[in-house]
Amino acid sequence: MFKMLKEDVEVVFEQDPAARTYFEVILTYSGLHAIWCHRLAHALYKKKLFFLARFISQVSRFFTGIEIHPGAQIGRRLFIDHGMGVVIGETCEIGDNVTIFQGVTLGGTGKEKGKRHPTIKDNALIATGAKVLGSITVGEYSKIGAGSVVLKDVPPNSTVVGIPGKVVIRDGVKINKDLNHCDLPDPTGDRFIQMEKEMDALKRELEELKKERSLEHGRSTL
Repeated sequence: MFKMLKEDVEVVFEQDPAARTYFEVILTYSGLHAIWCHRLAHALYKKKLFFLARFISQVSRFFTGIEIHPGAQIGRRLFIDHGMGVVIGETCEIGDNVTIFQGVTLGGTGKEKGKRHPTIKDNALIATGAKVLGSITVGEYSKIGAGSVVLKDVPPNSTVVGIPGKVVIRDGVKINKDLNHCDLPDPTGDRFIQMEKEMDALKRELEELKKERSLEHGRSTL
């Protein structure tokens, strides 16, 4: 257990360039506090002390702004950056070396029973504001872009962006686990740009048609 707690602190220094000292990280990082509280709550949950487990998770939510259901299974070296608004559901499974940014929801899609929350495999990155919903799997080394809504399985080594989320990079391209999640492809934006170009072309055609008709009208009056 002590080794796991030490790893939770060390991953903060690896992922956050603002981290300076162990004293600062241990006392001021809400993501770290939420993970530690969850490890305690999850241990109680497995012993079927459901009320006490849920009470600890709600106290943690009050102080950190991060809601992790005590039933969620979390692997080693999870890094939650800032974390405000993060929600992790009861049947969610998170592997090792996963990074989650603020505003992320790992939730369900309805009132179904059983496994109803996502499985996040090792070394995945879920960027700011992303929503991963339902009993789906996000593969190893995959990235979910900021603000994306993911409703289907994501293959390993893939990048997903958009609403609904679409895979834009996969297979044969290794996705490095870094924090630069703002330079991802934007298929929705690209489509808007294409539509704007098509509208401009239509406007030009209409203007030319108007000119031709005005010339024909001028000749007919003569």
